[in-house]
Amino acid sequence: MSFSLALVIAAAAPFADLDSIDRQVAQFTGAVVGQPGGAQAPVDKRLRLQPCFAPLALGWHGARRDTVVVQCPDAGSWKLFVPVAGGPQSAIAALPVVSRGDAVTIAVSGDGFTVSQPGEAMEAGAVGAWIKVRTVSASARAGASDTMRAQIVRPGLVTIPLN
Repeated sequence: MSFSLALVIAAAAPFADLDSIDRQVAQFTGAVVGQPGGAQAPVDKRLRLQPCFAPLALGWHGARRDTVVVQCPDAGSWKLFVPVAGGPQSAIAALPVVSRGDAVTIAVSGDGFTVSQPGEAMEAGAVGAWIKVRTVSASARAGASDTMRAQIVRPGLVTIPLN
């Protein structure tokens, strides 16, 4: 679906799609609702959130990684805190989810925006670990060593927060 079509659909919808939020949380955590590591329960269907015109921003809240923050980056919009089901969280968090040489998306995020580009992991790491990465364009140039440090969010996604 194109971005402009998504805007038209979001503008026509009276409220945010809560099922879509559940799917995005499951994709972010790597576990479905009710499973260890996934959301404890679906988002409360009684919520009436204004539609979001930008892609949702998801991240971990707190050092224990027991809550996912879901935020609509639109100005003056909403933020949800989704509790994560108990289980072997420390074991899940300690497992490497990115290996050296893996293709990753490098997302640079600031207040109200996210820019991303393809990259390559230069080190292995678990969710939450900071690793060296380089952009694909940098690796294509002979002898280039444009590396940076980014934090692993989930398999295939690393982020460099600006705030």
